[in-house]
Amino acid sequence: MTHTARLPFFTLAQTPLKNMVALSMSVKNGVLGHRLIELINLRVSQINGCGVCIDMHWRDLIKQGADPRHLNSIAGWRESPFFSERERAALGWAEAVNALPQKDDTDAAFREVKEHFNDEEIAQMGYAISVIKGWNMLNLSLRNQIPEVPPPGM
Repeated sequence: MTHTARLPFFTLAQTPLKNMVALSMSVKNGVLGHRLIELINLRVSQINGCGVCIDMHWRDLIKQGADPRHLNSIAGWRESPFFSERERAALGWAEAVNALPQKDDTDAAFREVKEHFNDEEIAQMGYAISVIKGWNMLNLSLRNQIPEVPPPGM
């Protein structure tokens, strides 16, 4: 894989870009809370291999005061003692939804998420998972690189 971006992505297609940013901000500021959204963003980005997003969401969680050791264990969240039952349900749901359509084992994950979240929260989580997966695919397909010095706002 090349280490050069294919396009100056953030300078192109400004209307869709602004709309994706607005959707990202909407879920981040929604009923689920900033921390949970960023945990979902980090985990989905890890699964999808998006270095730009992994770096950005890890840094955001650190700014929120998250313990680096806790964040380092998110890939193994099932064995990690650092996540609440609510966070575990959200991470399980995020993984199941992210795997669609190649793998559909969402029944057990949905039962678990329903124990900890109401319908509105689950719907917002769906938007959160969808938008981070969209960012992952855009960054990966266009070979956007992790910036050595993150730009303001990232």
